[in-house]
Amino acid sequence: MSFATALSGLSAAAADLQTTGNNIANANTVGFKKSRAEFADVYASSFFGSSKTTIGSGVRLTEVAQIHSQGTLEYTDNVLDIAISGRGFFSLSDDLNSEPTAFTRNGAFQLDKEGYIVNDQGKYLFGWRADFSQGALKINTDKGKPQATDEVKLALNLNAADTTPATTPFDPTDISSYNGASSATVYDSLGNPHTITSYFVSQNPTTPNTWDVYQYIDGNELDPGNNPITLEFDTNGTLIKVNGSSSSSKMSYASYPITGAEDLTVTYDFTDTTQYNSKFSINSMSQNGFPAGDFTGLEINDSGVLFSRFSNGNAERIGQIALARFQNEQGLAKLGDTTWAETSVSGEKILGAPGENNLGTVQSGALESSNVDLSKQLVRLIVAQQSYQANAQTISTEDQVIQTLLNLR
Repeated sequence: MSFATALSGLSAAAADLQTTGNNIANANTVGFKKSRAEFADVYASSFFGSSKTTIGSGVRLTEVAQIHSQGTLEYTDNVLDIAISGRGFFSLSDDLNSEPTAFTRNGAFQLDKEGYIVNDQGKYLFGWRADFSQGALKINTDKGKPQATDEVKLALNLNAADTTPATTPFDPTDISSYNGASSATVYDSLGNPHTITSYFVSQNPTTPNTWDVYQYIDGNELDPGNNPITLEFDTNGTLIKVNGSSSSSKMSYASYPITGAEDLTVTYDFTDTTQYNSKFSINSMSQNGFPAGDFTGLEINDSGVLFSRFSNGNAERIGQIALARFQNEQGLAKLGDTTWAETSVSGEKILGAPGENNLGTVQSGALESSNVDLSKQLVRLIVAQQSYQANAQTISTEDQVIQTLLNLR
């Protein structure tokens, strides 16, 4: 029985050496998780059960368990290199619309010829698309869609000391017929730019604290039925009425027809406009339209939301990465290529957004290194080697004992 015991020890030591060697070999493999060989002692069973003098029959390998501890993050210059900080796995599917079949911590992704995000095995990164359906995630590198302007915010100061211009009536071509003007570039539904100009005419002293505002687009009246509108201020210079209404500081104009595009409807917001005794000044101006734009890059935030960035300053939401977690990560089946599969022992996958549902966050432009500590593995290698040598010595000693017995006369 000593030979069998020693052989089981040799087998166990060899498994330990192989496991340690595999860890060392994958010390630089992205997303790799180190393994640990686990053993149990063996006792021969008998009808009457074990006695106090039963000698063990050796050792057996019970499991090669993987340790799913966090690896260090190494930063790269590739936005599609994605690392998980915390719990969870990237979900991978075999086709565009199927449920994920493999799970990994290796976030070295790339684009295929159709713009889908895939790993080096061609599996698709699974998540929620822009319409919140589930499936493979695709990057939009086409032209960014334009957006028609529907609101202009204008914050300025109208000089309380100004009086009605000497030249009347108002004429947009005659600078002496108005007290000040401001212009904003707006966009139609095709992304074509247009210029809206606001002309401000004081009614002081005839109607103190009152201004008429004339709106023109590309040299034409924006809305003849509302041209001009009237702004009224209190004695502290605060805007109190727009066109006689005190319920809102906004003014909506009728749709302006534009050839080839949808009619342009604009709401002007004068909320922060004042009338103080200081020079006419434009404090801020903004509008919410933009032209078509070229794709300039991809952005992924720590919640796994993907945005396409365009040269027009716009960002389009592409979708969101779905992470998976399991009740028992140790129960996952090893598939190779740093991927795992769901099993009955691991429990069913629980999908969620990064940072939610007890899942970690993601870091774009980084990769998770192997969690192998080389110094510890080298020590483990020496221990496993000594164990192997010791068991080999047991066989050598047993052989000498048998030879002694055979030589007895």
